[in-house]
Amino acid sequence: MSTEDRPPAPRSLAEALRARGDASLGALLRSRPDLITPVPTDLTQLATRAGTRASVVRALERLDRFALQTAEALAVAADPAAYGELLGLMAGDDADPAVVAALPHALDLLREQALVWGDDDRLRLVRTARELLAPSPQHPSPTGLGPTVQEATAGMSPGRIQEIVTAAGLASTHDSVSAVTALAGLFTDRARMAALLADAPADSLDVLERLVWGPPYGQVTADPAPRLRWLLDRGLLLPTAPGTVVLPREVALHLRRGLAHRAPEPVPPVVETAAVHRPQVVDSAAAGQAYTALATVEELLKDWDEGGPAVLRAGGLSVRDLKRTAVALDVPEPVAAFWVELAYAAGLIASDGEADERYAATPAYDEWLELPAAERWSRLVTAWLAATRTAGLVGGRDAKDRTLSALGPGLDRSAAPEVRHRVLALLAGLPEGAAPAAGSVLARLRWERPLRGDRREDDLRGRLAEWALSEAEQLGVTGRGALSAQGRALLGAPAAPAPGPEAEPSGPGDKLPVHHHHRTAPLTALSPAEQAVASAAAARLLAPLLPEPLDHVLLQADLTAVAPGPLQRPLADMLGVLADVESKGGATVYRFTPGSVRRALDAGQAASDLHAFLAAHSRTPVPQPLAYLIDDVARRHGHLRVGAASAYVRCDDDAMLSEILADKRAAGLGLRRLAPTVLAAQADPAGLLEGLRAMGFAPAAESAEGDVLITRALAHRTPPRTAPEPVPDGPPVPDDTLLAAALRAIRAGDLASTTPRKPGAAPAANGELPRTGAAETLATMQAAVLTGEALWIGYVNAEGAASQRVIAPIRVEGGFVTAYDHTADEVRTYPLHRITGVAELADDAG
Repeated sequence: MSTEDRPPAPRSLAEALRARGDASLGALLRSRPDLITPVPTDLTQLATRAGTRASVVRALERLDRFALQTAEALAVAADPAAYGELLGLMAGDDADPAVVAALPHALDLLREQALVWGDDDRLRLVRTARELLAPSPQHPSPTGLGPTVQEATAGMSPGRIQEIVTAAGLASTHDSVSAVTALAGLFTDRARMAALLADAPADSLDVLERLVWGPPYGQVTADPAPRLRWLLDRGLLLPTAPGTVVLPREVALHLRRGLAHRAPEPVPPVVETAAVHRPQVVDSAAAGQAYTALATVEELLKDWDEGGPAVLRAGGLSVRDLKRTAVALDVPEPVAAFWVELAYAAGLIASDGEADERYAATPAYDEWLELPAAERWSRLVTAWLAATRTAGLVGGRDAKDRTLSALGPGLDRSAAPEVRHRVLALLAGLPEGAAPAAGSVLARLRWERPLRGDRREDDLRGRLAEWALSEAEQLGVTGRGALSAQGRALLGAPAAPAPGPEAEPSGPGDKLPVHHHHRTAPLTALSPAEQAVASAAAARLLAPLLPEPLDHVLLQADLTAVAPGPLQRPLADMLGVLADVESKGGATVYRFTPGSVRRALDAGQAASDLHAFLAAHSRTPVPQPLAYLIDDVARRHGHLRVGAASAYVRCDDDAMLSEILADKRAAGLGLRRLAPTVLAAQADPAGLLEGLRAMGFAPAAESAEGDVLITRALAHRTPPRTAPEPVPDGPPVPDDTLLAAALRAIRAGDLASTTPRKPGAAPAANGELPRTGAAETLATMQAAVLTGEALWIGYVNAEGAASQRVIAPIRVEGGFVTAYDHTADEVRTYPLHRITGVAELADDAG
């Protein structure tokens, strides 16, 4: 392209955005969705918003390490800088080929993000980004560079500058500006600087070596040592404050051979493969963990069936209740916190909202229990992927030094879903069956988001990644550290890459060589509809791997029953009422006790029902001791009746009532005889039931009509509750429909604000609406209908919101104008009395 044909260089970020196509602007708005919340009126407002501190900080936080290093290099380069200068700062005098190859991509990314604008010969970092990244005494640059010679000598006396210039071997001048320029020229000339430093004392060079990679500031006394004096005399160190000196940027760059960074990182770290297993082994191990996860959540909710722990006044579980839950689940407390938070995120538990507020299962839990096992698993992992509540924080401290409790406030971290998804995506990039080295995963994440990974909240992103790896294993998304087939389907990921010949393992536990590096395209987060499809696909893959529920147990003579595998739900529910779980593992052992049998009778079962149930579901004959136990408890069950007086006990056997009255253990119940067969009590019915049972009796509760009350399990449920909404990490990424509408509105608004007006058309200044009288407005509209010309109007809608629009009038009648509105890209009708004014567009407006 000739110089005459080349478009003029943009003079501002707004002009650079104006020169972009819709695809480029759409990419900017997708990557920085805060820029269209709300939609800008035109491109000038978009550019202004893109330069605000909050938006720039957010954009910088989403840069990878090399793109951020490129921005940091531009912050210490001239403004504007040529591409050659930037390349020298990034690749150094040796022109590192990896940096040379990667720099154009990094620069394109910065341009796309509207952090850099201008052609390659005039690159400009947006002012706010330069202020954030440029070095200053209060905020050192990550490059470790100090101020330029010009900045460091700004307050220095002309006489002192002349002394430095002379000592450096330069011709003295009477002009401080030219003297400083000559000194900077010396420091940037590789040959002359080499000659100057060749005469430096060795200990002076040691001083420079200590400062060269930063921090560039040092302390000196009023009478500097000779090694420092030599450097100060020649301006290789410059004073910035009493007792403080700085290494000028130009000197440091010479000593660094031109590098702005000690270690440029143009390529991301490799995710190393620590071990490899056969895919079938991975999938089976993951399926086993998935089944354990379902059993753990069910056990947790069963433990809370009749009302769970109380809600703390500040919200959440107490430390004591979390410990009790951990003991009940037989897991460490951090793991118990994870399962509690997962059930909460899936909407299976919530607060009951009563005056004595407690946690309990929700109605959604009963619906969840009816689903096939694979679908129950997919519900859990889908909730886990999207949840911003972070169980790993439980037990830590918040900003006000308060302990963070499970189910309590302060656990949301908006970055958690992104980190989980990215960790799983990195695993999906490995060969099938390959487990990564955890350290390499963390290193990769730190490279991808260095500002979020290194400098905020004590490496929160790294901790989130560690928790994601652990939780994925507990849920069965991974098996033996490798992503399972169902985990891959959950991400909507394609088939895993096959390992090369050199990566074939000789056994399940063999180590793989380092996985060959490549910059893989990251998997994008799925929309809710896409995630539902992916979760269903994952459930289909998992279903054949889960153990088939059994319809039988093995009864033994020692009053135990062994379940050799998972039981069908009706059998498991009934057995859970009739017996107590004694041990869990590959097989579950249940023990029958008088209390457990009484519990089944309280639930409405008759002795004959229990005998029939055991005979139908046991592969072994019902042992005689168990049959005797059931009959013995059944004979005594309901012989005593408890009701509300405060409470009363009635029994046809007055001798038994006399025995109760004579028992010292009954003193706390406040019993007295009302009739030969009735005792009144001061305790409430529930307390009276518990007291009599503790004394060895088997009372039954009765209603006001005298019928036995049947207490059924699973009675306590919260009212319908919705699962907690994840806390978004900033505005959502716009979909295609919103993006197209926003681009159309921005383009139209920009056309309205920048289109030239005809001279004498009373153009508005500073974006104000045009103002014309009613007669002039009407006449101009009618003329435009005849000529087909477009007009620029000001319009105030019914809510009082003012806007500028470019319209092409079609007809004017009845106090309304019908026109094609370029702003809305459609035909609209406007009341003339709401049009503030009109102006004709210049003939060359385009």
